[in-house]
Amino acid sequence: MTDTRTLAGDEVVEHVSALVEGVFDRLKPLLAAAESVLADTPAASALHRIRPAVTEALGGLIVGAGFVSAPRVLADSEFGFEWWTGSAGEPPSQLFISLDPGSENFLDYTRQSWFTVPRDSGRRHINGPYVDYLCTDEYTLTFTIPVVSAGAFAGVVGADVYVREFERAVRPRLRSLGRGAALLNAQGRVIVSNSVRQATGSLVREVDVPAWWSSGAQPGPALRRCGDSPIVLVSGNSG
Repeated sequence: MTDTRTLAGDEVVEHVSALVEGVFDRLKPLLAAAESVLADTPAASALHRIRPAVTEALGGLIVGAGFVSAPRVLADSEFGFEWWTGSAGEPPSQLFISLDPGSENFLDYTRQSWFTVPRDSGRRHINGPYVDYLCTDEYTLTFTIPVVSAGAFAGVVGADVYVREFERAVRPRLRSLGRGAALLNAQGRVIVSNSVRQATGSLVREVDVPAWWSSGAQPGPALRRCGDSPIVLVSGNSG
């Protein structure tokens, strides 16, 4: 006889996987637009051409989206950053950062995990949860996909999702698993939990998620990967 909690866990995994794929699917037109611009006119002055795809990606869970170039990919600028934010009922607004290495406010995004992991792995990535001090001061998940031009890494397209909105979408199903169920990232930090004792960003030490992840992330009674994403469902803890 199948355990009802196992079935509920399956539903959580499937739901989270669908949410993740939904965000990445919204980025596909933006990826195509960025690749097209880079193939035609690889210049910062041409990045405005991807704005319709950027603003179209906004909505639902996605509160920010854009393209960030690798260094020296653009002919007229060492760096490139085309990022827009928007929420329900408000027009999108462009986010500006300092791209001048000589400025004290320079943001070297090439050191950020949402940029380096897709660059080094060639695969899409989810970074977070982290507090986005640059823009919103909110706990955020950043979804990124590597952009390739002329066979080489050329940057990333990405989307920002507030953790509180992600939590709202998954909380009812997490509750069905009983006390101590949580969604963690690959480092073992809490994204969403059904226990007040496991706050977003806190590290779960009862299970060694990084070791489990590096060993191949084989599913077990208490640990299950949510599809093809670096998110793991942990259930059965006392929390």
